[in-house]
Amino acid sequence: MQFDIKSFAPNSNARSGLITTDHGQIPTPIFMPVGTVGSVKGINHRELENDIDAKIILGNTYHLYLRPGLDILKGVGGLHKFISWDRPILTDSGGYQVFSLAANRKLKNEGAYFRSHIDGSKHFFSPENVMDIQRVIGADIIMAFDECPPGDATYEYAKKSLDLTENWLDRCIKRFDETDPLYGHAQTLFPIVQGCVYPDLRRRAAEFISKKDRDGYAIGGLSVGEPADVMYEMVEVVNEILPKEKPRYLMGVGTPENILEAIDRGVDMFDCVMPTRNGRNGMLFTSEGIINIKNKKWADDFGPIDPSGLTFVDTRYSRAYLRHLFVANEMLGPQIASMHNLGFYLWLVSEARKKIENGTFKVWKEALVKKLSIRL
Repeated sequence: MQFDIKSFAPNSNARSGLITTDHGQIPTPIFMPVGTVGSVKGINHRELENDIDAKIILGNTYHLYLRPGLDILKGVGGLHKFISWDRPILTDSGGYQVFSLAANRKLKNEGAYFRSHIDGSKHFFSPENVMDIQRVIGADIIMAFDECPPGDATYEYAKKSLDLTENWLDRCIKRFDETDPLYGHAQTLFPIVQGCVYPDLRRRAAEFISKKDRDGYAIGGLSVGEPADVMYEMVEVVNEILPKEKPRYLMGVGTPENILEAIDRGVDMFDCVMPTRNGRNGMLFTSEGIINIKNKKWADDFGPIDPSGLTFVDTRYSRAYLRHLFVANEMLGPQIASMHNLGFYLWLVSEARKKIENGTFKVWKEALVKKLSIRL
């Protein structure tokens, strides 16, 4: 994998760049739609490619390991072939999913024992077999196996968790470096910075992984319950240390405002389920603020979905029609809303790139974030 920085924004740490993988190029900043089980909910690949123009999507190791399973993925030649997707894929290692199974998992130095959320069956993830699993899945960018402490974890818990994550990272790197890709395209491994909300632990983690000389770095364990200003502080602490010539990926974040603030602080890559999850529930992100399309006020509003008149994926649908679909429980409603939200997120990072490159990012960002969280 190669990363080339194209431009820096004045009075900001924002930058635009280009990641090159064997499955294509990814302009940064970039948002990655989440395809947890090999599917971005409610969106088909033609729409992802032609309408939304997603340059990369994300899959999840935990979910793909359970279903469809490694035998099927290896038999077909990896996730790209299984889902008929020729563009880049990134896989989360499953660490966050194991964290979310708190009542059904046990952490030990050797790895994590957990029960499937599907049928309760017992499973084990270690740094070594998570690398092997992600070799079988075949994503272009894969994540190290880590432990993700909750946002309100005590300092003692967070420190112990970081000890475990750093031990696991060394084992991930060893296994990754002694194995080869299975399907003829290169894979790259991103370590993950943990440390909860404690600046000294975050600095320690960033310094530790910076010495590993990998092709990119992820920032994990944020947007898990801590206040937004604390999240921004942790991003600043980490990005002061992480190599500036490598891409930085803020995992699981977040709202449009979160994304712009993180770009301003030097982050390049994002993913979040929010565009599709909120879309399925009738929440629309727009350039003027947030719309709950189920509200009666939109029943006879025949204007375009985005109040500014901007169109991100399709020009034909009005707010009134979209509300009608939700009220009628028609499945097309959540599909259109999800597509709109994904289109908006991809527009947002694309506009950020343009503003970085023409030198107006800071002014544009400050004006836009004031509107993004307004309830219309």
